[in-house]
Amino acid sequence: MKPVVLLRYIWASPNTVLGLILTFPVCMTGGRIRRIDGVLEISGRSAAWMLHRIPFVAPVSAMTLGHVVFAVDEAVHEQWREHERMHVRQYERWGPLFIPAYLACYIAARLRGEDGYYGNRFEAEAFGHERRIT
Repeated sequence: MKPVVLLRYIWASPNTVLGLILTFPVCMTGGRIRRIDGVLEISGRSAAWMLHRIPFVAPVSAMTLGHVVFAVDEAVHEQWREHERMHVRQYERWGPLFIPAYLACYIAARLRGEDGYYGNRFEAEAFGHERRIT
C-alpha cells in the first residue's frame, strides 16, 4: 500500500472504526460483508433495520462511515456505489472532522430553509459526481 493511501485510511480510521463496530451485530445476524476496492460493503436484514432507525435522517437506503458502507441490500450497493464512494473520499479528506462537518452542513441547510439532505454540500458533491459519471 502506498504511503499516501495508508495516510488516507489512518485519517479516516476513527469513522471506519465506528462503522466496524456497527458491522459486528449486522454480520452476527446474517448480514453480508464484501470488500470491494478497499471498502467494506455491508448489507442484510439487520443492516436495513439499522438504516431505517438512524436518528434525524431515517429511513435511508445506504450510509457510509469511513471505509464501511451499509446498504439495505446488494441492489442498493450496486445502484449507489459511486455516490457512496464519493463519501468515502470525503471521509479521506475530512477524517475525524467529517461527521461534525456533515452535521453542520445539514443544520445550515435547514436554517436556510432547504432540505437537510439535498441542501447539504457533501451530498451535493456526491450527487454531482454521480451525474458526471452517468
